[in-house]
This record gives sequence, C-alpha cells and structure tokens, in this order.
Amino acid sequence: MPDPILSAQGVRKTYQSGDRQIEVLSRVDFAVFAGESVSIRGESGSGKSTLLNLLAGLDAPDSGEVLWGGKKVLTSEHRARYLGMVFQSFYLIPELNALENVLMAPRMLGRVGRAEKARAVELLARVGLAERSHHLPNQLSGGERQRVAVARALMNQPPLVLADEPTGNLDERTGDSVVEMLLRLCADTATALVLVTHNAAHAAKTARHVVLRDGVLNLQP
Repeated sequence: MPDPILSAQGVRKTYQSGDRQIEVLSRVDFAVFAGESVSIRGESGSGKSTLLNLLAGLDAPDSGEVLWGGKKVLTSEHRARYLGMVFQSFYLIPELNALENVLMAPRMLGRVGRAEKARAVELLARVGLAERSHHLPNQLSGGERQRVAVARALMNQPPLVLADEPTGNLDERTGDSVVEMLLRLCADTATALVLVTHNAAHAAKTARHVVLRDGVLNLQP
C-alpha cells in the first residue's frame, strides 16, 4: 500500500472549561491517500472541526502527531502548496471580486502571472461562475460564494482539499449541488478530499466514511 499523503497518529486534544478538562479527541488515528475521498461525520460538538484544524496544521495536538507526506511541516507556505481549504463561512475578502479572491491562493506564494490568471478564469468557469467573475461577494448568493471558495481551494493544484461543513450555510438543494461539484472537481484532478459533515447523505457520497463519536473515529462500511 502506498504511503498516505496525510496522517494523524495517536492524536489527542483537550480543552479547559472552568476547572474541568474536556477531552475532545482521544487517540485518533487517521490517514488519507492520494486521490481518495473520505468523509468524517459526527454530531454537532463532536470535535469534527477540531480534528480538521489539527489535520490542517492550524492547531497542535496535545499529544500524537500529524504528518504531511510523512513529515511534520507546518509552515504557511507549505500549507498553501499542500492544502486547499473550504470552510462553512466562505471567508472571501469582501473588497475583492470573485476572480481576485481565487487569485489570493497563488498570491500567498508570490506568484500571480498570466498562467495563474488563466487557471483562475478556467476554475470559475468550471464551477459555473464564468459570467460572475467580476462580482463582489455581496453580489453573489451563498451557493455562488461557496463555489468561489471551492475554486480558490483548487487554485494551487494541491494534492489534498479539506472541507469543513461546506454546506452549513446553504439550503439543502444548493448544498447538494456544492458537494456534487466538489467531489467531481476533486475526482477530475485526482485531488484527495476530506469532507467533514453532519449530513449523512453527503457523507455517503465519498468513497470512504468514518464517524467521530466520543473522541474516537469509528470506521464505517
């Protein structure tokens, strides 16, 4: 079996609440391999977003380790090259139009040339926003904003996309279309996808499924 592109080994995370210590994640082991799609499902407050933040290197575990390509590399430049991220709240820059928001991904690496602009235009077309590329976020619907966020996540051609409840602020129909589009684009580009969701129907669309319960990941068929 090939080595995973991202793995968590014995990851544990606790938070202090008053005089109590609450264990959110307990001995979590997880791996994702090149080109595969995996869903992590769990109830609200189960620790799904905490786990995703640890996988992304946005937070550090109390014990255990997260490895990207077998290495502990947590620089922002490495993250920009290695990971694309899609969040529930879009996180688009309000003063920038759709095209400029997508181009923020290569801008973080200091490279915005003709090739990058052409790729951004192509990605916006692939997510159905060719005619909306010069609209500001407040001129776009929630579903359109999330499509911009998906294009931005794929802009640097990362081997892995992490999506944290990407349909949480969308109605059911729009959410379904965003998940279908995200899965299709990742499959087309052989990009691995980790989808964190509380929605069982969305989780069922990925090739592999795990459930986070009581701080532990449980494998699902």
